[in-house]
Amino acid sequence: MERRDLEVFLALAEELHFSRTAERLHVSQARVSQSVKQLERRIGAPLFERTSRRVALTPIGRRLRDDLAPAYQQIVDGIARAVEAARGTDLLRVGFEAPAVADLVADVLDTFRARHPGSEVRVREASFTDPFALLRAGEVDVLVTMFPVREPDLTSGPVVFEEPLVLAVPDTHPFTRQKSVTLEDLGRDTVFRASYWRDTTPDGVPVKRGRDLTTFQELLAAIADGEGVCPLGAHAVGYFTRPKIAFLPLVGAPHVEWGLVWRSAGETARVREFAAAAR
Repeated sequence: MERRDLEVFLALAEELHFSRTAERLHVSQARVSQSVKQLERRIGAPLFERTSRRVALTPIGRRLRDDLAPAYQQIVDGIARAVEAARGTDLLRVGFEAPAVADLVADVLDTFRARHPGSEVRVREASFTDPFALLRAGEVDVLVTMFPVREPDLTSGPVVFEEPLVLAVPDTHPFTRQKSVTLEDLGRDTVFRASYWRDTTPDGVPVKRGRDLTTFQELLAAIADGEGVCPLGAHAVGYFTRPKIAFLPLVGAPHVEWGLVWRSAGETARVREFAAAAR
């Protein structure tokens, strides 16, 4: 059984669409169909139900996907580690959920580099809407993200930074007449979701959620335009000061914790060493 056939099967099991699978793997749609047919002949049973409208896994196909996916990922990870070793570098790829967090955990990065002088660290900013996407795609080894994280396929490591919350508001907002705001004030406006969210205030007043935004810059622009307010980590005051936005202390709110997260199936010695540098 060819590795490429397994790769095609697993990609199609995820995409459930022949043309998207072909585009993802940079092969022809005919090549995808051929690989699936070869694998089905080898298994002796259909793996996919195909109609003009949909593609779905059969029960045997689902079982094969569940059995193969972890083992295949181990193969991919093993090859990647071998390639890195052949290059003579010890590469650690670190993702950050927020633009400024890399600076806030600079001491962790410095400690790791000091302990492992032959290592190379590359940093990438994660998606605002799906911070775990890079991690699950295997494009970063570890992610610095907001805690708590409750994802069954991810392992949470140590907390690396803690900070209070502030409320970002338009500079013409009535809240700016106050020295601070409370969680009860969240029930008096539209609230965008970023660093903190709750459906009601402590007294049970519903909190109206703002529209979904795709980038942090879009969030700042929406606040500046008066569309709503947003709780943010206090580091935003120093990093994202801009005209038309004011930051007020959010009294009574829990502190934000940033910590390390990695794929449980992708834990490596480098990841463990980075976590140790953060403790």
